[in-house]
Amino acid sequence: MRRTRVGVVVSDKMQKTIVVEFQRFVQHPLYKKYIRKKTRVYAHDEKNECKMGDKVLIEETRPLSKLKRWRVLKKIS
Repeated sequence: MRRTRVGVVVSDKMQKTIVVEFQRFVQHPLYKKYIRKKTRVYAHDEKNECKMGDKVLIEETRPLSKLKRWRVLKKIS
């Protein structure tokens, strides 16, 4: 089973590559306040169909380049 994530496209300036960001809430170990953390990953977009602001479903895959380890499954909105 490969990991899948839903995130928002924050950059589409490269050819066949997008930058996807997902956010999560984690609790601070000492102060117990919930903090918003974000993770950015590079994903392969074969048809260049995703634009900035789109919500996409991506899945983990074999290494495609130095930084790309994810690929786009479908565009949600």
